[in-house]
Amino acid sequence: MTISPLSHTSSVSDYSFSMYKGAPPPLLRVRILWKMGLVTLFVGFFLLSCVVCGKGVEPKASPTCTFPAIYNFGDSNSDTGGISASFVPIPAPYGEGFFHKPSGRDCDGRLIIDFIAEKLNLPYLSAYLNSLGTNYRHGANFATGGSTIRRQNETIFQYGISPFSLDIQIVQFNQFKARTKQLYEEAKTPIERSKLPVPEEFSKALYTFDIGQNDLSVGFRKMNFDQIRESMPDIVNQLANAVKNIYQQGGRSFWIHNTSPFGCMPVQLFYKHNIPPGYLDQYGCVKDQNEMATEFNKQLKDRIIKLRTELPQAAITYVDVYAAKYALISNTKSEGFVDPMKICCGYHVNDTHIWCGNLGSANGKDVFGSACENPSQYVSWDSVHYAEAANHWVANHILNGSFTDPPTPITQACNTH
Repeated sequence: MTISPLSHTSSVSDYSFSMYKGAPPPLLRVRILWKMGLVTLFVGFFLLSCVVCGKGVEPKASPTCTFPAIYNFGDSNSDTGGISASFVPIPAPYGEGFFHKPSGRDCDGRLIIDFIAEKLNLPYLSAYLNSLGTNYRHGANFATGGSTIRRQNETIFQYGISPFSLDIQIVQFNQFKARTKQLYEEAKTPIERSKLPVPEEFSKALYTFDIGQNDLSVGFRKMNFDQIRESMPDIVNQLANAVKNIYQQGGRSFWIHNTSPFGCMPVQLFYKHNIPPGYLDQYGCVKDQNEMATEFNKQLKDRIIKLRTELPQAAITYVDVYAAKYALISNTKSEGFVDPMKICCGYHVNDTHIWCGNLGSANGKDVFGSACENPSQYVSWDSVHYAEAANHWVANHILNGSFTDPPTPITQACNTH
């Protein structure tokens, strides 16, 4: 299924509970924190306006790549079942739009990583932590909801921070690579090898990263803005070290997302009363949160530019997810969506919040956090995560190279520049 570059209708963030009064149920403590990480990028509103008008940066003409596999590292933005398999399964109505059942994703359907797989004509990624019904022939997903780049001294049930930080995900990948190679060589029949990656194809695979949001959410809970800024170089360096680790093992093609505009998530305003003048931008987004995300993404991009000189044989694409998402948020009406602050799934009236897929009480009555009738019209699925239609819109705009540096479509992301 395809859609036009600027309309989802023609086809289709981990957070800290520090801002909540009254803890949501344990299931939500494990889930809501996955997505509501506090990071985003205020990058170039002038560029955004050009892209939304259909005047994005023209991608360079390069040979088309044939990626045999995808290996993904991240948090709930790209988790396809890891945290759900490890802790508490994500309930209905999650997944019921496209998969018609819960799929381990914090969405009504597909995530951006799923659209990446579709674009490359590859199957959806099985979660590394899911031991049932998995197939790793064309890659694996090491992302888990709530993951951070830096290891945190917190529990998932306390603050929703996953124990599978990026360094652990890299260790898991190293073990996966070594173990599958051994099993592949020991296999005696094609059937035994059919669900295992071909060892020689690890060097030809695409390595995707979508992580860092939760590092800032932890920072907002524990530190002031200056302290958060001081922590950023270490965060981006640890991400760079993860890329170096894979490069040393033969990986050459990297697709790295920056963080999204978390200040534009509806949940940010759930318990915010008497909002002072200038606190929000013209689209209802929290300014200072997005400004902090901007700084993080600037440092991330600078580190990636440096990384290209350190890894001369690598093709490293920086993906401006923030700019793409903010372009959608600032043009929802013209793109066929409702107000980006409206929420499809869950019950949120005044200060009563019953999260998507959960049962709660409102005015003395049992209330279920159900989904809206038309999720395809919503940017926000559950106040934290994007709905599939919004994910598809964003995917269409980043996969063609309009929001990447260099301006390269993902189908050409194996080429160095």
